[in-house]
Amino acid sequence: MRFKEEPPVADARAPRTGVLLCNLGTPDAPTAAAVRRYLAEFLSDPRVVEIPPLVWKPILHGVILRIRPSKSAEKYRSVWTPEGSPLAVWTEKQAVMLRGYLGERGHPVSVRHAMRYGNPSMASVLDELKAEGCTRILVVPLYPQYSGSTTGSVIDAVGNWARQVRHVPELHMLNRFHDDPGYIRALARQVSGYWQSHGRPNKLMMSFHGIPERSVKLGDPYQRECLETAKLLAERLALKSDDYVVCFQSRFGKAKWLEPYTDETLRALGQQGVGRVDVVCPGFVSDCLETLEEISMEGQEIFKEAGGQEFHYIPCLNDSPSWVAALTELIIPSLRH
Repeated sequence: MRFKEEPPVADARAPRTGVLLCNLGTPDAPTAAAVRRYLAEFLSDPRVVEIPPLVWKPILHGVILRIRPSKSAEKYRSVWTPEGSPLAVWTEKQAVMLRGYLGERGHPVSVRHAMRYGNPSMASVLDELKAEGCTRILVVPLYPQYSGSTTGSVIDAVGNWARQVRHVPELHMLNRFHDDPGYIRALARQVSGYWQSHGRPNKLMMSFHGIPERSVKLGDPYQRECLETAKLLAERLALKSDDYVVCFQSRFGKAKWLEPYTDETLRALGQQGVGRVDVVCPGFVSDCLETLEEISMEGQEIFKEAGGQEFHYIPCLNDSPSWVAALTELIIPSLRH
């Protein structure tokens, strides 16, 4: 194996810490070509699709990457902003704010953001942090609930990068924060603040990204951690069991995924004559395609076509001060070790 070339260590510099916020990723542009590049990387990850490569690659390259990019590009165009992809915009803002919050607390560390798939890549940003002299790097996957397909994949990417580095910095991971009091408090403040301005719904839906049911049976803790987050958020909002429902969205393929499904539940609520449904997505800390297009647009259409009257989507935590403050408190203990 050939390791990356590095300049010789001239002197003993003072230890420097870097923080890397990692999110899932996004295409560089809302075009079929950019989406194809993004999906090719994303869907080639064995953590995401646990099908033997000999079986999966012909399906991916022969069918999916020929059909899906143009359809997905249209969806991305519906949420794209003048600044770019919503996910990229919010993740970068969180990194900038976090740097300021940590600095105010006496921790002048380097803070960067990266995407597991797409740009800026994790490897390139880890290279930047190392070039700045960071001898210690804390990697923070922005997934509150652990899953092998998300947080596990980030750990893989860090390991792949480290295997090519001669002088590997001290590496730390923040694996989960699904039950962190600050995170739950920030979620509750986001929901209650929305209700103060727009009134309350007949039903609150907490929609989490789904994963195959088989993954849970094989030991993935994701479902349990989602349900724990939902329970803590409901308690913080003083909700009764009939006031809310927990669902899972974004299923892909023919396999059975975690239930109940968000789209089917929205349809059922509309058919039952529920007057108003509000949807919040606690598993996403930044608004993205899955929240803005799949929930706010498609979900609303499903609910209203089924007979529902009023649909509200409650935005993700994004750049809310309570969320960045919670993230700051999450990170500080790891900076002291």
